[in-house]
Amino acid sequence: MASTSDIRNGLCIRYNHDIYKIIEFLHVKPGKGPAFVRTKLKSVTTGKVIDNTFSAGHKIEDVRVETHKFQFLYNDGEFYHFMNTEDYTQIRLTENALDAPGLLKEGEVVTILINTEDQMPLSVEMPASVILEVTHTEPGVKGNTATNATKPATVETGAEVNVPLFINEGDKIKIETEKGTYKERIKE
Repeated sequence: MASTSDIRNGLCIRYNHDIYKIIEFLHVKPGKGPAFVRTKLKSVTTGKVIDNTFSAGHKIEDVRVETHKFQFLYNDGEFYHFMNTEDYTQIRLTENALDAPGLLKEGEVVTILINTEDQMPLSVEMPASVILEVTHTEPGVKGNTATNATKPATVETGAEVNVPLFINEGDKIKIETEKGTYKERIKE
């Protein structure tokens, strides 16, 4: 058993007969009344995100997890297939287990959280950023911008990202996986 002081991003807990991963939290100490922790929980079985508030000192049941490195192989439309980089065993997961499936490129190495009780995969943690090639974007027109103007661009995985006007087709860009936003252009 853990308490609210142990809450951190990525912690998996058992709550309402399901396993949830904490994706966001905030400790609040109001001037009047007891402290509490505001959280956003993502169900690892359904992918649904809920908001919940725990009072300070509340006991929570944490789930013991192991992390393993897996390489993304392919998506067959229904499942995402991964291979363990240590023993080459393969697993398949549904889309709701992934945080950013649109940014997942074949060959990408990710971290998968596995429940130690039943060896079931819980969720996939993407690297902090990925480098993808722009496959389609409209040409940027010089002169009709104020500041920080962006345009939509499609990357090689099919995801759409807003990029600055100077990005062209064929450019490689770094994308922050947590927010799905453009970070920088990669020069080769």
